[in-house]
Amino acid sequence: MGSDKPKSGDKTVPKPDWADGLKDLYDSIVDEPLPDSFKDLLDKLDDPSSDGNS
Repeated sequence: MGSDKPKSGDKTVPKPDWADGLKDLYDSIVDEPLPDSFKDLLDKLDDPSSDGNS
């Protein structure tokens, strides 16, 4: 019989329909380049000569 439910001994849990779409969205965001303004901010925070008071 064609049931989507796992058998009692089966450890595999079926993925919800939206799981692949959510993973694709996450991957696309991770692959986006870092904005220049954010890079500049990180550079300022990493600069040892900066006292943190701008």
